[in-house]
Amino acid sequence: VHNALGKIIIDSNNNPEHFLTSNPYYDSRVVGKYCEKRDPTLAVVAYRRGQCDEELINVTSKNSLFKLQARYVVERMDGDLWAKVLDPENEYRRQLIDQVVSTALPESSSPEQVSAAVKAFMTADLPHELIELLEKIVLQNSAFSGNFNLQNLLILTAIKADSSRVMDYVNRLDNFDGPAVGEMAVEAQLYEEAFAIFKKFNLNVQAVNVLLDNIRSIDRAVEFAFRVEEDAVWSEVAKAQLREGLVSDAIESFIRADDTTQFLDVIRAAEDANVYHDLVKYLLMVRQKAKEPKVDGELIYAYAKIDRLSDIEEFILMPNVANLQNVGDRLYDEALYEAAKIIFSFISNWAKLAITLVKLQQFQGAVDAARKANSSKTWKEVCFACVDAEEFRLAQICGLNIIIQVDDLEEVSEYYQNRGHFNELISLMESGLGLERAHMGIFTELGVLYARYRPEKLMEHIKLFSTRLNIPKLIRACDEQQHWKELTFLYIQYDEFDNAATTIMNHSPEAWDHMQFKDVAVKVANVELSYKAVHFYLEEHPDLINDILNVLALRVDHARVVDIMRKAGHLRLVKPYMVAVQ
Repeated sequence: VHNALGKIIIDSNNNPEHFLTSNPYYDSRVVGKYCEKRDPTLAVVAYRRGQCDEELINVTSKNSLFKLQARYVVERMDGDLWAKVLDPENEYRRQLIDQVVSTALPESSSPEQVSAAVKAFMTADLPHELIELLEKIVLQNSAFSGNFNLQNLLILTAIKADSSRVMDYVNRLDNFDGPAVGEMAVEAQLYEEAFAIFKKFNLNVQAVNVLLDNIRSIDRAVEFAFRVEEDAVWSEVAKAQLREGLVSDAIESFIRADDTTQFLDVIRAAEDANVYHDLVKYLLMVRQKAKEPKVDGELIYAYAKIDRLSDIEEFILMPNVANLQNVGDRLYDEALYEAAKIIFSFISNWAKLAITLVKLQQFQGAVDAARKANSSKTWKEVCFACVDAEEFRLAQICGLNIIIQVDDLEEVSEYYQNRGHFNELISLMESGLGLERAHMGIFTELGVLYARYRPEKLMEHIKLFSTRLNIPKLIRACDEQQHWKELTFLYIQYDEFDNAATTIMNHSPEAWDHMQFKDVAVKVANVELSYKAVHFYLEEHPDLINDILNVLALRVDHARVVDIMRKAGHLRLVKPYMVAVQ
């Protein structure tokens, strides 16, 4: 009944739209079908009421009622229906999209409808059409122009599909997720756009990182940093400058950033680049924020490198946490002796101070410092340096402190001798005899030196100090230097009468003395030497032969003596001896 009534009303054109929209009883498909030929728009009204998707799409497509079709599809919010009309097989797809973009969506005020449409376009993989759609909604003052999600979607879609439009969107839109969209732009290598996004949202650190890491323009980054004047931004710029080897610029930027975290890298780079003036400024800034031994130590070193010694003196008097011993050693190793001298004086490291002063040729000061240090190692270093510089007076002061140590005596002696300073060495040893801690080594060494360089003083020395000498050592020296007279004397002192007798006979021109020989001959242990003595006298002193034979009378075999003389043909010479023996 109602279907028939509907058809009659449509035919008589008696306000059919009111009936079609208000009557709940008729069958939409039947009435709609009836309307198609007569008035397609009424068919659309009927089909819409019954949600006859298929029929509605067909009739609107056939009659080019795309605006109505678009409105219906948008209102219906059905994923399957969207998929169907956006199917590439649908020849009317383009006309429908145009109407959706131009009319249906801009008219809509329901977020769900917009969302369903956007989703459908994404599902159908139509990025360019989606951009058109979103532009229409977002940029042209619809109810959704400020919508957060849609703005995000518009920019992200453009990043993927049409990067040329991104910059324009970034400038025109305000309500999107800056950090996330910026990251996406960086990933898509749209660095200028990413920079613009971060800048717009005042994400200055991310913005400057895009300039540094992606666009790789330190100049622009510096300019940007000046504009925003943010510590964190300057800090990023400084790190990049440091990586690029622009050490002075980096230090300036770190100071602007008030950033002390990278001080180890800065110190290393500044030393490599030799920019100590800048390093001093930086370290003074770091000191205000951090108490680091490394920082204070480096500051002293940097002052030394640029020759600001007065600053070092001031600095070490103030509270600081520098490891002054290490700093001093480092300055010394790098030949910054003036600075090292200040440090070692301050920490009373006299040993190091002494060798530092030696390097500075300040020998008097070095001797004073060595006296305070009072270690044989320091004395030796200062002494040898003075010898090399021919400062013999000072060398002697040091030497007297060394030669009282038995072990070091020889080293000093050799050092002087190797450099040919014999007189100075002898003078040092002679001074050493008067020391209360003078030991046998000094007396012996002086004897050896006399044997080598001043033989005229040797005999007197041996006679004076025979009890304090190391006789075997001196015997070796005299033997080496062929001082036979002194050698004989030493053998007698050492109770080596056989050697004494042999030496006298072998080197009689120097060593022989009749009285002395008579004393020795009596004490000889080896009897053969007595007969040798008879031969010796026969050869060299026949006038005294009876005298010596009388001394030897108790020790020799008379028959053998007579035999010796008979063979020599001088038996007559020893008649007084034979008479005495009889």
